Amino acid sequence: MSLKNLNVTKTHNLALKLSNKKIKDLFKKFEKNFQIKENFAVAISGGPDSLALAFLTKIFALKYNLICKYFIVDHRLRRESELEAKKVKKILRNFAINLEILTWRGKKPSSNIQSLARKKRYKLLFSECKSSKISNLILGHHSEDLIENFFIRMIRGSGLRGLVSLEKKTTINEITLIRPLLEFEKKQLEYISNHVFNFFVKDPSNENINFTRIKVRKIIEKFKNNGLQNDKLSLTLKNLKSSDQVIKFYTEQNKKQNSYFDKKNKRLILNEAFFKTPYEVVFRSFSDSLKNIGGNYFSPRGKKIDYILQLIQMGAFKKETLANCIIKKVNQTVIIAKEY
Repeated sequence: MSLKNLNVTKTHNLALKLSNKKIKDLFKKFEKNFQIKENFAVAISGGPDSLALAFLTKIFALKYNLICKYFIVDHRLRRESELEAKKVKKILRNFAINLEILTWRGKKPSSNIQSLARKKRYKLLFSECKSSKISNLILGHHSEDLIENFFIRMIRGSGLRGLVSLEKKTTINEITLIRPLLEFEKKQLEYISNHVFNFFVKDPSNENINFTRIKVRKIIEKFKNNGLQNDKLSLTLKNLKSSDQVIKFYTEQNKKQNSYFDKKNKRLILNEAFFKTPYEVVFRSFSDSLKNIGGNYFSPRGKKIDYILQLIQMGAFKKETLANCIIKKVNQTVIIAKEY
């Protein structure tokens, strides 16, 4: 059989899975949420949610004649990770899905492992997207991830933006992160993964109680056993997101009206009025400015931003470095430039 005919057969086998009414209905739901007309990349982990995402995006790409690339990051934090990544690649190849393995090379951390691994994962994925001239990266976060993220951020004392930080669309460094599964339950994604691939990777770190996310997962289970309902939490998150949108509006207004980018000297100039708006608006505006000028994937820690803003408001600020930026006070303005 020729390579072309083999790929046609594999694609046909994938499409046949839509004969399952439940899977077909889930794809229709996905199709409604995932309205995109450009080529895209998909981040795969090997878990049931990401494998379901691989299936749904592949069917979508075939239907709308789009190019999609699939990436999995091998963090090399466990001995089994390399073999697992290769196994996922092999499984997906059987359905004409070409998965590229990205490897985290170099020394690994001994603490704050999950956070650092997450940053490295995004760095590798963003780099591949830019190399492939793709500006849309699809992620597999689902409804339970929204709830877990809410509790984690609450424990850490996050503000409103942190509590509702998993958005359907977020643009970072010219890459748009899209999360089309936020209205899907994990059990629905497991159903797709089991019936399409009959396989998914079971990550042992998901049982490691030393990780904050796993501790929170156990706490949520206890709450559910005592009457906590997902739909009530989802309603709370929806209301919080509505409030967040209002603050976002005023943040964008503040940045537009009270900051100026000096193209010649490649620096951002913030006028005195920039710091006269309500504190949450100032905080977000300043954080966004640092992230954009510094070229970072994520905003700097809130405590560090608070410290600098307090100095500015007390009139005691002169110069600081943060998030790959040099920040200095000049007369009544604050200038932010990239640190080289």
